[in-house]
Amino acid sequence: MKTIVLSTMLLTLASAQVMSAEVTYRKDIRPLWEQKCSVCHGASAPYLGDFEEDKKKFEALLKGPRMDTYADLVFFVGWPDSGALMRRLDDGKSASDGKPGNMYQNLGATEEERQKNLNLFKEWVGKDAWKHNRWEARGKVPAITKQDMDKIKVKY
Repeated sequence: MKTIVLSTMLLTLASAQVMSAEVTYRKDIRPLWEQKCSVCHGASAPYLGDFEEDKKKFEALLKGPRMDTYADLVFFVGWPDSGALMRRLDDGKSASDGKPGNMYQNLGATEEERQKNLNLFKEWVGKDAWKHNRWEARGKVPAITKQDMDKIKVKY
């Protein structure tokens, strides 16, 4: 009986440590990105500047901007396309209009899977850094601030 109780306690402790482990690009985000995003945003996709020059062409080819490296993905969190990752993946709960981002549905086959994967991205970016603000103000949405930028984690 003591062995069962001790084993249960150790498993619970180990699970708690795994759950509180820091989310990193290499360990968590890269495998998820490969599974859910790489078809459209992989090595055959255009870099951000090329994508913006001929957006309609690339969208017709079902290609978004390239995000196949850590550095390329971080472009869409901090700069030059500040907040793009957050706007695209958000479930709508952080959006002023309540609408999910256009890539939210790609995070999983079920709402439960999408929420799990969204939370992983949020942990990686930093829950306090999950902002939709762009580098420059647009409409009623102010530009991202230095204080907001300081909250971004995106651990490699």
